[in-house]
Amino acid sequence: MRIPAPIAYIVVYVALYAAFGAASPFWPKFFETRALASQQIGLILAAAMLTRLVSGPLVAMLGDRLGSLRPVLAACAAVAASAAVALLWADTFWLLLVVALAQAAALAPTTSIADALSVNTVRPRLAGRPFEYGWIRGAASAAFVLGTLIAGQLVSPADLTPVIWMNAAFLIAATGATALLPGQARSQRSPPFAVSEMKALISLSQFRMMIIASALIYGSHAVHDVFAVIRWSDAGISTSTISFLWSEAVVAEVLVFMLAGPALLDRFGVRGAAVLAAAAGIVRWSVAGVTTSVLLLSLIQPLHGLTFALLHLACMRMMGMLVAASVAATAQALYAFGSGLLTAVLIYLSGALYASYAGAAFFCMAALCVVALPFAWFGFANGRG
Repeated sequence: MRIPAPIAYIVVYVALYAAFGAASPFWPKFFETRALASQQIGLILAAAMLTRLVSGPLVAMLGDRLGSLRPVLAACAAVAASAAVALLWADTFWLLLVVALAQAAALAPTTSIADALSVNTVRPRLAGRPFEYGWIRGAASAAFVLGTLIAGQLVSPADLTPVIWMNAAFLIAATGATALLPGQARSQRSPPFAVSEMKALISLSQFRMMIIASALIYGSHAVHDVFAVIRWSDAGISTSTISFLWSEAVVAEVLVFMLAGPALLDRFGVRGAAVLAAAAGIVRWSVAGVTTSVLLLSLIQPLHGLTFALLHLACMRMMGMLVAASVAATAQALYAFGSGLLTAVLIYLSGALYASYAGAAFFCMAALCVVALPFAWFGFANGRG
């Protein structure tokens, strides 16, 4: 069966991100129900992040060398679904760690391979016109919201097994949906990863500063991603309210990806957008550090549209200006690696920070956004550095 390429991509992205939405907000709480301490939770999530850093580039490069990204994407989604189900039978810290790492290794390449197909390889078109990546990515974020909302209604503080089944089901759907994607055109040659090209890319000062700024701002989400649900739950906030708070942030992400983001970039430029993202992070984490009021949380959660989506769009536009097409995949890998490495370190440290300072750990995340400001100002500008 063949359907228009943009629709096929939307189906794959929706299935993938629905799987992420159903599970990722609840993984820390799931591990807590398995009688793990906060330091152990931080260790599992940090180790999973480090695993993704290694697995993502390696599997993506393998797919490029084989010239067969679709089968690799399908295989990764299928393995990740199997690992999710295996978590139901993991009842010790070490078993949970091993299975979580297996799923992390399988999930890591999925988004980068999907992006490589939709942005760099096939470039889907509708009615003869280019189909914007932001629209596909926005649909994916909307699916994340839906997955989170459904999971929030099905789980209870003591039973999070519905998270497992939803995660696995959507990943299986993504596996099947890869068959709908258009075939990948083979290049005349499949060169190995070029170290010289990577060095030339790193020599661009603006590219380096962009990587640092994005890593700091993305990394500042660490305490929120790991301990926000636990903090809110301990404050007496219900699971359904928590799912709405989490989803509110992703709704803002969708709106920025599909509507507000391009307009903000056109009005303020990539520099202004990056500075705005850093400033939003300062406000967001400062408020999160002093309150668990549902009203105030509901006011700062939409800032996620700026601290994540707007920054991501600015980075994509910067790479379009700075990076030659011949090294586009390398640039994407470095971009993901920089933010992923720092986030992994911060996720690990967040366990100790939260255990010692509870909500005040968010102030450290606000400080990271302060540090990011000069890098955002000098790194996000037109031209080569």
